[in-house]
Amino acid sequence: MTTPAREPYTYLLALNPGGQSLVRVDVSDGSVTELVGGLSAFPDGIVVDRRRQLVYWTNMGAPTLPAGRAPSQESDLDFYARNGSIERAALDGSGRMWLLPEGSFVTGKQLAAAWSRGRLYWADREGAAVRSADLDGTGMRDEVLTARTDSERRVARNQCVGIAVDEQRGHLYWTQKGPSDGGDGRILRTRLDMPSQERAVGREVEVLFAGLPEPIDLEIDSGAGLLYWTDRGAPPSGNTLNRAELPDEGRVGGTVDIVSSGFREAIGLAVDSDAGIAYVSDLYGDIRAVPLGEGGERLVTHVAGGLTGLAGVHAPR
Repeated sequence: MTTPAREPYTYLLALNPGGQSLVRVDVSDGSVTELVGGLSAFPDGIVVDRRRQLVYWTNMGAPTLPAGRAPSQESDLDFYARNGSIERAALDGSGRMWLLPEGSFVTGKQLAAAWSRGRLYWADREGAAVRSADLDGTGMRDEVLTARTDSERRVARNQCVGIAVDEQRGHLYWTQKGPSDGGDGRILRTRLDMPSQERAVGREVEVLFAGLPEPIDLEIDSGAGLLYWTDRGAPPSGNTLNRAELPDEGRVGGTVDIVSSGFREAIGLAVDSDAGIAYVSDLYGDIRAVPLGEGGERLVTHVAGGLTGLAGVHAPR
């Protein structure tokens, strides 16, 4: 028995750190509506719980600013303070609440979920970790720790950014982007179930792709067996939307297909496999609709203040 196809995305939810807001974007006309304001802690990762009609998002936390001068570039912002958090609201923006309060971890980046397990998974960049918690915020635990000491956590190669869950195959994927435009980015994988003899430090991990410009957010099309990711690194391979087949266990990733290029700091990703469209957001505030087959791209909208995380929402039946 096959699962009936859903309707294409009706709208997108996007995080706007410069505008300190969560916005709704109509995919047909690009109209933008603010749903939640006052997001002052650098919101980054977002995921939608369609069954419960909820949206969850991570916050990186307020950075430490350079002494005696205004920050002039992203690297001037220090996110090493432990002030990351996760919030939740209804899809209409009402009922905003803490799920994990400020200080629960270091820096919240992309957010994903295993709905069948009732758990959220997120990357903690400056914490050099992948973490998870139940949908009510309890049971937080470390899934992967990529550094043991503070000095190791400050090595960009160890810092986790993007994340995706493949419930069907039982895998957890994440990116370690490496230095900005450094060509040392990686996509890694481990099993969703942690064996009893393993710990978050030193887990059995597969490096699927290496030497990438600067991979950021991930999304899996489990039915098609495909992995998608954004990359904000240097062109021609960076500032791209990429696609590759999910490799079998024990095998490295194969050919990488650059689906689209020319973004301005590509970050967020929402793949509408039913419509054959990927939506990509960037730090300059653009959302672009990219056909996964034939057809031309289009600019959906531009949002002042830049965009990070992106999620698609199907109209309720």
